[in-house]
Amino acid sequence: MGCCGSTQKTRDWKPLEQRKCTDIPWLLLFILFNIGMLCICGFAIATGAASRLISGYDSYGNTCGQKNAKIPEIELSGLDHTSRKYVFFLDPCKIDVLKRKIKSVALCVSKCPETELKTYEDLTKFSTVNGSDLCTYDLQPDTYSSHPNRATKCPTLPVHRSASLPVFHRCMPADISCFTEFAEAFITFVSDNSVVHRVIAGVMTSKEIIMGLCLLALVLSLILMVVIRYISVLLVWILTAVVVVGSIGGAGILWWLYVDQGKAVNATLPAHELEVARDNQQALLIYAIAATVFTVILLLLMFFMRKRVALTIALFHVAGKVFTHLPLLALQPFWTFLTLMLFWVYWITVLLFLGTAGSPVKNNQTGLVEFHMDGPLQYMVWYHAVGLIWISEFILACQQMTVAGAVVTYYFTRDKSQLPFTPIVSSVLRLMRYHLGTVAKGAFIITLVEIPRLILTYIHSQLKGKENACARCMLKACICCLWCLEKCLTYLNLNAYTATAINSTSFCTSARDAFLILVENALRVAAINSVGDFVLFLGKVLIVSCTAFAGVLSLNYQREYTVWVLPLIIVCVFAFLVAHCFLSIYESVVDVLFLCFAIDTKYNDGSPGSEYYMDKTLMEFVENARKANEKYSKAEGDSREMKSMTGGTLA
Repeated sequence: MGCCGSTQKTRDWKPLEQRKCTDIPWLLLFILFNIGMLCICGFAIATGAASRLISGYDSYGNTCGQKNAKIPEIELSGLDHTSRKYVFFLDPCKIDVLKRKIKSVALCVSKCPETELKTYEDLTKFSTVNGSDLCTYDLQPDTYSSHPNRATKCPTLPVHRSASLPVFHRCMPADISCFTEFAEAFITFVSDNSVVHRVIAGVMTSKEIIMGLCLLALVLSLILMVVIRYISVLLVWILTAVVVVGSIGGAGILWWLYVDQGKAVNATLPAHELEVARDNQQALLIYAIAATVFTVILLLLMFFMRKRVALTIALFHVAGKVFTHLPLLALQPFWTFLTLMLFWVYWITVLLFLGTAGSPVKNNQTGLVEFHMDGPLQYMVWYHAVGLIWISEFILACQQMTVAGAVVTYYFTRDKSQLPFTPIVSSVLRLMRYHLGTVAKGAFIITLVEIPRLILTYIHSQLKGKENACARCMLKACICCLWCLEKCLTYLNLNAYTATAINSTSFCTSARDAFLILVENALRVAAINSVGDFVLFLGKVLIVSCTAFAGVLSLNYQREYTVWVLPLIIVCVFAFLVAHCFLSIYESVVDVLFLCFAIDTKYNDGSPGSEYYMDKTLMEFVENARKANEKYSKAEGDSREMKSMTGGTLA
């Protein structure tokens, strides 16, 4: 960031006094980029890709449900399919994993088979009654039974009962057994498919427990937010004690359950139940060992970090007050998630459009038609992929700027009764009016780092199983470095957004000013980022552990359920994601408060005319730190005086 030079004088911080538009060129660039994204969507719709995706098309380039133009050198193209609105696959279970599509001849039909067709006579009867060919168009229905190429030109028997997909007019079998076999092909670490069936059965039979545990994780996250809000002073010690007891107790209970499950294995059981009991015992052994190792590491970390909590406790207490005055902050993850989901749905839809865009090309091996984009048009997919990263990061950055603006308003308002009615809404309006360019620039910087990291990750995945271990190791090191750089830039971006919310300066100026403040408070930054993040991590661990513990007990006392592995993994992943969404907002609030606190202590000293903006809790911390420094300075002065007197006596 060459534009972030340090040639200017140190800025005088004037919170909320001035407001102006920032990084307008970047806002214009972002708008132009989004216009390009819309043009890609418009191109896909204008060239018929959208209609081909929704209505479907056959293997000869004809779009179902409409009259088609003749494609040169393609037989059976240019047919009138106005009455044939559904796509029928001769072999719907023949799936090409690499190209992620059904590798089968597709035909346009007027009706999906609603009953099972077992013989070619049934095919002939269905085609005659419905006026819809189930074999290729060059075969007449009365020749289905006798044609020599019926094995390749007609569907695989029996033809299962099928129904049309909602919106997308594809006839898909009601019996999904073939797709289950396809899913099992992905599970390469299992050699016995019966294990896969037991795992899937375990998920299906325990779906009520899974849903209940996911709801429990959401409730626990909300309870933890309430705890942080009302007893933040005691949070660190309470949470630490609970996690210590919980981790030790959880590891002990897992070992007890392992022994208890071993008794069931040793008991006389039917063969099927004995196999399930052995699977559960093995899973419990893995869980118990992992919990024990994790507990030991956790206790060591907590021992070494026990003294670095004073400022963290003060900031957590103030953060609790922030959520008291700004309760809508807790809803930010929901709005962000909803916005991201809407954008991702749009992005995937356009990507599917692009998958059917382009010109029809005959595949010389199969003789069927495929659609390909040639020349510069093929780069639209890459443009679209960059848009996924940049716009997603932009949405996340908008959340960070909104949180920063609301917390800055709270911190630098001396009389809290004078706060805006809805500081969150005020922050959103300021963002939309003044600082969208700054957010777009910060998101673009993250995108520049994330794109090469994703490319290297893809290359690394393609090299798995290759002989060149050195190349894989170097790629992994580069990926780790880029990941660390991305995290550092994300943290700096949040502080830059905070500086922008205070001074209404451009991104580079704000990043430079925030960086200088952070460097001056490097030790405090280390303490906050280590202790604070660790405490929030303990909160996530507590939520996941409680949810997993409840899951183990629920499944243990419902032993008719089968393998526990996948249900527990699903529950734990969901619990972690929920806890992360809630506590990440709290983490952002603490980081913003710290930068405001650092600015406050730098430019104010508490004297008349230079009063602190900070809360009383932080004021007490400052006073205690000042007294400790004075006591240390006095003790050091007394020590020097004693040394001087001793030296004079000896002389």
